Amino acid sequence: MKEYSDDEIHSLLHPYVSKWFKKTFDTFTDAQRQAIPHINAGKNILILSPTGSGKTLTAFLAILSGLTSLSERGMLNEQVYCLYISPLKALDNDISKNLEEPLQGINDIAGYDLGIRQAVRTGDTTQYERSKMLKHPPHILITTPETLSIILVAPKFREKLKNVRYVIIDEIHSLAENKRGTHLSLSLERLNELTGGFTRIGLSATVSPPEKIAHFLSGYSWGQPRDCEIVNVNYVKQLDMKVLCPVDNIIETDQETLNNELYKMLHKLIQQHKTTLIFTNTRSGAESVSYKLTQRFPKYYNERNVMAHHSSLSKEVRFETEHELKEGNLKVVVSSTSLELGIDIGYIDLVILISSPKSVSRALQRIGRSGHRLHEKSKGRMVVVNRDDLVECSLILKNAMEGNIDEIDIPHNCLDVLAQHIYGIAIEHKQNIKHVYHMIRQAMPYHELSWDSYEQVLRYLAGEYTKLEQRYVYAKIWVDWDTNTFGKRGKLARVLYSTNIGTIADRSHARVKCNGKVIGSIDGDFMEKLHKGDTFVLGGRVYQFRYARGMTVTVVPSGSTPSIPSWVSEQLPLSYDLAVSIQNFRSMMDWKLSTDVPEEDIIKFITDYLYVDKNSANSIYYYFVEQFLYSEIPTRNRLLIEYYTGFGGRKFVVFHSLYGRRVNDALSRAVAYLISQRYHHDVMISIDDNGFYLSSDSKIGGVEAFEELSSDNLRETLVKAIDKTETLASRFRDCANRSLMILRRYKGHEKSVGRQQVTSKILLNFVKEIDDHFAILDEARREVMEDYMDVSHAEDVLRDIESGKIVIKTVNTVIPTPFAFNLVSRGYLDVLKYEDRSEFIKRMHEAIINKIKDKKRLTKSN
Repeated sequence: MKEYSDDEIHSLLHPYVSKWFKKTFDTFTDAQRQAIPHINAGKNILILSPTGSGKTLTAFLAILSGLTSLSERGMLNEQVYCLYISPLKALDNDISKNLEEPLQGINDIAGYDLGIRQAVRTGDTTQYERSKMLKHPPHILITTPETLSIILVAPKFREKLKNVRYVIIDEIHSLAENKRGTHLSLSLERLNELTGGFTRIGLSATVSPPEKIAHFLSGYSWGQPRDCEIVNVNYVKQLDMKVLCPVDNIIETDQETLNNELYKMLHKLIQQHKTTLIFTNTRSGAESVSYKLTQRFPKYYNERNVMAHHSSLSKEVRFETEHELKEGNLKVVVSSTSLELGIDIGYIDLVILISSPKSVSRALQRIGRSGHRLHEKSKGRMVVVNRDDLVECSLILKNAMEGNIDEIDIPHNCLDVLAQHIYGIAIEHKQNIKHVYHMIRQAMPYHELSWDSYEQVLRYLAGEYTKLEQRYVYAKIWVDWDTNTFGKRGKLARVLYSTNIGTIADRSHARVKCNGKVIGSIDGDFMEKLHKGDTFVLGGRVYQFRYARGMTVTVVPSGSTPSIPSWVSEQLPLSYDLAVSIQNFRSMMDWKLSTDVPEEDIIKFITDYLYVDKNSANSIYYYFVEQFLYSEIPTRNRLLIEYYTGFGGRKFVVFHSLYGRRVNDALSRAVAYLISQRYHHDVMISIDDNGFYLSSDSKIGGVEAFEELSSDNLRETLVKAIDKTETLASRFRDCANRSLMILRRYKGHEKSVGRQQVTSKILLNFVKEIDDHFAILDEARREVMEDYMDVSHAEDVLRDIESGKIVIKTVNTVIPTPFAFNLVSRGYLDVLKYEDRSEFIKRMHEAIINKIKDKKRLTKSN
C-alpha cells in the first residue's frame, strides 16, 4: 500500500490538527502514512500494527480533523459522529483519557474551546451520566459491543446515532473469534440500517489471515463484500525472542531442583529489567508464581512490588494493579490472560511466558506488551519446563520469527445470538420479515444463513412452539406471515432485552458431594467436561462422577486412575496450525534419523531450523532419538496407535494425534462412542494436545473404531456421543440464556447460575421431546462441535486417512513410548504425592533407556 509523505498528510488535516501534531510528534508512523488518507476518504480499513505504534491515533486523527472542521463552521450538532468499540471497559477508559490530550491541544492551537466532546458509556455508567449524554451527546462515544446493542433500542439515544460516520473496533481479533464478535457484526448492520452507512476502522496487532478479518469488519452490501483496505505494518517492530530452559536436562532433573532453578532464572531475568510482565496459562499459576517469588526472595519482592492479575480477581484489585503498573511502582506482574489486550499498563521491558502459550498469535500478543515505544524491540522469553513444552515453544519461536501466524476461526450462523438480535430489531419498530433476513445476511458470520434457520428462530420467538409455555418460555414477538411482518410483544420488551443481552456466559463453581457430604468445589468449566463414569482428583483422592444437578456434582470414591486430570479445565488449547507445524518438524526428524544422518549434523539442523541454542537442540535431539529407537515417530503422514496394559491389567489405547486438544476432543469422543456401542461397556477418555487415550478394564479397539468412523459420519456420531453429556447440557444453558429462553434477570431479580443450570436441564429434555432439531438445541450442538471442539479439522484428518495421505500404524508396548509419556502419566501423577512425582517420571524414563541402551544412536542419556 502507498505510503504518503508527511506534507501530503498534513495537507489533508485541518490546520489546527496539523499544528498540534507537528508540535507533539516529529513525524508520522508508517501506519499513519498509509491509513490516514484512506480514512479521510471514508474507506473501510483494517490497520494491523504492533502495540505502541500509534494505531489508536492513526484511527482518530482524520476523525478529529473532520470534527474540528464542523466545529469551526458551526455545524457540530448534538449527535454522535464516531463510535469507538473495544472488548474491555478498561481499554475504553484508557482511550477516553488518551483522547483528552489531543482535544485539549487542538483547543489550545485554536485559541478557544471547539466543543468536541468524548465520553465512555458502558454497563458501569451511572444513570445521571446517561441522562447527561442524552441532553449533550458525545461526538465520540466510547463503548462496548453489549452497550451498543442496548443503545440501538433506546428510543431517544437511538436518534443521536443517526449521524454516525465512523466506527472504530479495537482489538478486533479478540472479538471476531467468538460470539461477542458475531453479536457485534449484527449490531453494525443494524447501525448501518439506521445511518445509511459509515466508515469501518478495525485495529489489531496480530492476526491471520488479514483478509478474513477485513471481510468480518466490512461485511456485505447487496450480496457483495464491501471494500476494505488493509494496512499491515507488523514487520516494523523487531522481535527479541528466546526459548530458555532452567536446567540442562529436564527429564532427569527432580521436581525440587527444577523448581529452584526455575525461580532462580526468573529472579535473574527480573533483576536485569525495570518492569517484567509474566504470563502463565492458568489463574492458579499466576497466583502461585507471584506468591513463590515473594517467599523465595523476600529481600527483593513483597506484596507492594509484585502483584497478580487475572479474571477471578475483583475489579478493584485489578484496577489497583493496573494503576501501580502505570505509575512504575511494580517490579513484576504475573497474569494469566487478562493483560493480553492493549490496555495502557505503562512501560514493560520484558515479558516472560512460563510454558507454551499454545499459539504463535498468543505469543506475539503477549510479548508485544513489552517495548511499548515506537521502533523498540519486543523482548520476550519463553521458559519451558518439559520436553513437549520445549518442542512447542521452539516451533512458536520459528513461526514468530518467520511471520507465520495461526489462522483465526470465526463462528458462523450462531442461532442463539440471532434470536437475541431479532428480538432487539422487533423492539425498534414493526419490521418486514424478508428485509430483516437480507439485512442479517450482510453480516459476514451470517452471510450463508439459510431461510429455514431464520424462520425457525422467528417461530420460536413468536411462541409457535406452544408446549414451551409449560416450561415458562413465552412468546417475545408477534409474527404475521400473511403480511410478512413482525414486531415486539409486551410492555416489558425493552427492559427484558436490555437486562439480558450479551454473549458472555455466567460461570461459577460447583459443589462436589460424596455420600451427601460436601467435599469441595470444582470450576464450572471443569464440570462441563465430565460425563458419567469419568474419574478425577479432588483433595488428593480419586472420585467417580455420577451426575450433576444444577451446580452440585455427585461423586463416589474410586480406586481407579483418574480419566480427566483436574488441570485440563484451564489449559489453553494448542492451535491447529501450530500442531501441523510440529508434525512437519517430526517428519523431518524422522527422515534424518531413518537415513543415518550424523548426530552433529542433526543437532546443527535443529539449531538453525528452530533458532534455538545448542542445549535446547540437544534436548530435542535426544527426545526424538528415544522415540525413534523405542518405537516409531508419529508424523504428519503417520498416525501411531499404541496399545499397552497399565497397572492392574487395565487396557490403554494411545492415539498419537498431534492436532491440538480441540481436534482430539472431537476424535476421542467419537471413537469412544463407537467402541462403547460395539463392546457394550463404558470407555474412559483422556486428552491433551499431542493425542488422546482410551482406557477400559474390558476389550478395547482402536483401529476398528477408526475404520468405522469417517469424515461423512463424524458429525452424526458426535451428536450421539455428546447427547447426554454435561458439555451439551452446559452449552445448552448458555445458548438458552443468549436466546432469552432462560432469563438471567427479570423484574430486578437475578437467577443464580445454579438455578439456571437446573432450569436448562429440564428445558433441554423438554425441547428434545418437542423437536430434536429445535433451533437453540442445534445451536448448542454446533457450539460444542465447532467452537468448543474443532470438528472441521477433525474431518480433515479423517479425509486424509481415507485418501491414504495419513497411514495408521500400530505398536504394542510394555512401557508407554516417550511421546506418550506425558499424556498417560498424568493420570498417575495426580494421585501421587508431590515429592514422589519426579521420582516416578525418572523411573519410567530409565526403564525406556534400558530398553534401548544397546542402540547405537543413544550414546548418552538425555
